[in-house]
Amino acid sequence: MANNSTSAPKHGQYLSKTTSRCVAGSVTAMHDFVVTSFSLIEGMGTGKFVSSATFTVGGRDWNIKLYPDGIYTEHKGYASVLLYFLKGAAEIRAPKLLPPKDDSFTIKCVLTVVDDPHTQDVSASTVIVPQSKLHQDLSHMLKNGEGADVTFSVGAQLFPAHKCMLAARSTVFKAEFFGAMKERDDQCIKIDDMEPTIFEALLYFVYTDSLPDGCSSDENTTMQHLLVAADRYRLERLRVMCEDKLRHGVDAQTVATTLALAKQHNCAQLKDACIRFIASRDILDAIMETDGFRHLEESCPLIREEISDKVATFRSREDESAATLVMQE
Repeated sequence: MANNSTSAPKHGQYLSKTTSRCVAGSVTAMHDFVVTSFSLIEGMGTGKFVSSATFTVGGRDWNIKLYPDGIYTEHKGYASVLLYFLKGAAEIRAPKLLPPKDDSFTIKCVLTVVDDPHTQDVSASTVIVPQSKLHQDLSHMLKNGEGADVTFSVGAQLFPAHKCMLAARSTVFKAEFFGAMKERDDQCIKIDDMEPTIFEALLYFVYTDSLPDGCSSDENTTMQHLLVAADRYRLERLRVMCEDKLRHGVDAQTVATTLALAKQHNCAQLKDACIRFIASRDILDAIMETDGFRHLEESCPLIREEISDKVATFRSREDESAATLVMQE
């Protein structure tokens, strides 16, 4: 009879047991590369490119390069887009693209970086802590209106909410509900100067610290109104989020109204982005003929001179930078 090297445990004995597991994680992020006036860069030559800013995903640096006339001569008639991994030799090539019909467009890059898998020892005392879902719980509470003690009437819609939550997030709400300027004991507060969709997005941010997914339709106009609401209720993070989206989405049609908004609400970075856009594309004269600029000039009579001075300053800096590069070469 053959010997079996593994004998069954005797009665009352326990087998020792160890466990290990393979762990692999990933990080996903999105970067938008906005291209305006494509017709001005089309024809720059095969193999020549314009590049996005460097962005970081998964602890690694990346950028997007757009070749308006393709990478190689056989790509004539096509524009190519490449995603480059800057800290190494790896690169990911996106499909070639036909030159877009619209002169302005956005290249959206959704990138997932997978970490190197590693092995962990798992003992009986290991405790797996679940991911926080506080924002989901609060969003659910807002949606269901559970425990709501105030209602806002905006347009034809009603929005139940919680005074303590609002007061904890906004000093303006805190003053209205609990300060010397607190509202009467009315349980319904009417807001006449805001669209329901904007107030709904504002409430969603208050409860979740993020923007709702459906906040992208007619995004520029939505972000403008939401920035005004954020400034009104002193929600600084939301104001900066809106400012950043507007800064990256500025174009020839919206730059005048966006600049007016930036001046009105003291958004210095957004203001500079608008003026840099005008200066870099040499479209100041065309912008000044738009209705948006005429409205801006009515409220800010000196804006024409201010923009001209800023444009001259930016161009002077660009000339100095170019001269420095020539000297270094």
